[in-house]
Amino acid sequence: MSVRMLGAAGLLVACLSAHPVSAAGIDPAEALARSEAAIGNATGDHRLLQSDGSTLALSDLKGRPLVLSLIYTSCSTVCPAGTETLKVSVAKARRALGGESFQVLTLGFDARNDTPQRMRAFAIDHSIDGDPLWHVASASPAVLHALLDEVGFSYAGAAGGFDHVSQTTILDAEGRVYRQVYGDDYPLPVLVEPLKELVFGTTVGSVTPSALADRLRFLCTVYDPKSGRYRIDYGIYMGMGAGALSLVLMAWVVVRMWLGARRTERAGA
Repeated sequence: MSVRMLGAAGLLVACLSAHPVSAAGIDPAEALARSEAAIGNATGDHRLLQSDGSTLALSDLKGRPLVLSLIYTSCSTVCPAGTETLKVSVAKARRALGGESFQVLTLGFDARNDTPQRMRAFAIDHSIDGDPLWHVASASPAVLHALLDEVGFSYAGAAGGFDHVSQTTILDAEGRVYRQVYGDDYPLPVLVEPLKELVFGTTVGSVTPSALADRLRFLCTVYDPKSGRYRIDYGIYMGMGAGALSLVLMAWVVVRMWLGARRTERAGA
């Protein structure tokens, strides 16, 4: 097994699996540029083959943010490690953002070997098979070629397996590439912050109670490095409440002064 760092950008290339393929290699700068250039790309309505043998249209996952994890089942280092990191991060993100706020898709990119049976075994090994919002699938070579191009994923054959960018892609609710996460072991905020932006929104598009509540949750859901978890900072709520109360009191004082001045004018007249 070999793992190579793709420069200071923190990209990892995964290593060798049990079956031989021709060596090709990945240029770190090109891989990073391709990955980042994919941000904003729309993904097509691709047909995927789930681990239970049923068909899943990528468009069926729209409506909520989607975390797309790309792996190949013969990998014994980076892909399993990255999946374990993602599993822990997803659990913590759901506690902070809501249990049904986003979905996850683990997709095998080795079209020849990532069969539904092997994808199911991978899911069982990592205890993600019983999660209704965590989909595990593979696809045909044509579908994989198109989808991996849309999300800017680079991989190449190596002696006995693949070199590939250790890349997790976050799609927005419309299926557009929103953010790339690199590596098989990353700080929790690297994954959760872009999801928080998508789930709660960074701007208020309306003044409905629901939109305002989401904005408050966005502002008050903060990362606690001591516990390694996200929590609601009620101090921010209290500060905002105190500020609102101060504005109300100031307005009340101004109105009273204005009414007093009006009464004085009338009395003088």
